[in-house]
Amino acid sequence: MHPYRSVLFVPGHKPAWARKALASGADAIVLDLEDSVPDDLKAESRDTVRASLAELRAADPRVGLFVRPNALDTRMAGADLERVVGPELTGLFTPKVRGAADVLRWETLIDWFEARNGASGLEMIVPVETVEAIDECGAIAGASPRVGAMIGPTSRHADIARAVGFRWSPEGSESLYLRSRVLLACRRHGLHALTGLWEDLADLEGLRAFADYGLQLGFRGQIVIHPSHVPVVNEVFTPTDDEVAYHEELVAAVERAAADGHGAVRFRGQHIDLAHAEKARRWLAHARMVRGAGT
Repeated sequence: MHPYRSVLFVPGHKPAWARKALASGADAIVLDLEDSVPDDLKAESRDTVRASLAELRAADPRVGLFVRPNALDTRMAGADLERVVGPELTGLFTPKVRGAADVLRWETLIDWFEARNGASGLEMIVPVETVEAIDECGAIAGASPRVGAMIGPTSRHADIARAVGFRWSPEGSESLYLRSRVLLACRRHGLHALTGLWEDLADLEGLRAFADYGLQLGFRGQIVIHPSHVPVVNEVFTPTDDEVAYHEELVAAVERAAADGHGAVRFRGQHIDLAHAEKARRWLAHARMVRGAGT
């Protein structure tokens, strides 16, 4: 999956908000048919989302376009996918996944409607929002090649908060273990690791600190719920010029040392060797993708 920095949620029945989401500069947009849409509007919202997907894709061929359908247990997921799956769609944000079996159920539906509606290569972003999913996050991550990203749970009012019963804090110590398990599952299976959302719309400094801590842990992007959060999150998860220069110089220093027959070298006061260079190369590959310089 592309290393999306910001994944912005929009209620599916509000097309004007979808246009604002695109204008915000979000790397990916999720048009929601689940929790943010009232029950009496769900059926007509499918048509609204379908039209929004076509409009957004025509306006920006590169933005990631996802839809969150209703959960499998609602028996509405099939009708959702029948209407919204199409060539404009990047993938699905699949809710209420409890284990690998749920991933396979989603995969079967996606296979069917992808072939039927002329789509291809649809990926899944899987939120970890139940206790069962925390227990099974490794199996979920490896259950299907369609799973491209998983989300470490954090938010104060999300399903996982109710299920676990934690008391939320800005520093996130109460969800560190939960997020860490998801992060390790992502690393093991080569998935894009996203951290959960920051719910305080006005506290941009708190958002910045939260996003930076997610980056420190190893996450590479974040779920957001308001356009004003997008620039902050994009900035935090975009490698800086100085960071790129540091890693490029480190690789060059090790390569020069290796050419001279040395396995290690002093670089900016630090002892570095071939392992440091390999880590730096991987970091640079990610950085170039994020900054648009790679493929």
